Amino acid sequence: MEIVDILISASFWAAVIRIATPLILATMGELICERAGVLNLGIEGIMVAGAFAGWMAVYSGTGLWMGVAVAMVVGMLFGLLHAALTVPFGLSQHVVGLGVTLLATSSTYFAYRLALPQVTSPPKIAAFQAYEIPILSDIPVLGQALFSQTPFTYLAFALVAATGIMLYRTPLGLAVRAAGESPAAVAAQGLSVTGIRMGAVIVGSGFMAMGGAFLTMSAFDSFFFEMVNGRGWVAIALVVFGSWKPGKALLGAVLFAGFDALQIRVQQTSLGADIPYQIFLMTPYILSIVALILVSRRAQVPAALMIPFNKGER
Repeated sequence: MEIVDILISASFWAAVIRIATPLILATMGELICERAGVLNLGIEGIMVAGAFAGWMAVYSGTGLWMGVAVAMVVGMLFGLLHAALTVPFGLSQHVVGLGVTLLATSSTYFAYRLALPQVTSPPKIAAFQAYEIPILSDIPVLGQALFSQTPFTYLAFALVAATGIMLYRTPLGLAVRAAGESPAAVAAQGLSVTGIRMGAVIVGSGFMAMGGAFLTMSAFDSFFFEMVNGRGWVAIALVVFGSWKPGKALLGAVLFAGFDALQIRVQQTSLGADIPYQIFLMTPYILSIVALILVSRRAQVPAALMIPFNKGER
């Protein structure tokens, strides 16, 4: 009965959307990369770098939206590095991605210690505050869940729509999808597969960094290294769960966030008093793995994903 009360409460669904937001941004970024044929395993480190860059920019005196822009630029720079090594040079996307994650994480740690050598606890910033959309926020349950969030969350949902429109309603989106399915056909049309793939990785990495920035500039008001906590790897799984489609990937992010929000609240009930908390912590991941297995069996992987393309080769 306590679980039912949790599931029908507006605060629970508001928390679900809040938890899902960084996953949505990171998943859209990874989806764009993979649609173009590039697996970006640098996502975890890029999210850490974006979280720090956005927070540090605001802490240094810039506005919140400028902090978001700074985070995105930093993510795009790491994306440029990843793209330059994997697309024209054809290096292993697995190795380069993991290398980017290590580089981004370690350079962030170095920059943090360089900028704040004497700080023992992370300084706080004035983060984004919730903005209630008039009339819509008064809708029972749904209003508090969807229309009483921070502007960063609204931006995340807008980017999902923009990604879907770009991929399925524009010539650019057709070129991106073709680069991940049949790059030879793209080259035959006189388009640059290298340029399309590099552009997709750079833009996608910017989205990933924004996902990290949400954690420091909207969910919290400070930076600490454990805050990304595997969300990048979850986002990669969500791309597969969503069959490389923005709408389904969005639903996957909300589903995972729902599991996570539920386990936090169940721990505070009478049921939580009798079960070790570690069981609750791993529950969202177990349920997500089960859902991933069930859905991925029918998923159609982009045919040229992780396959380097050299012009003139078949």
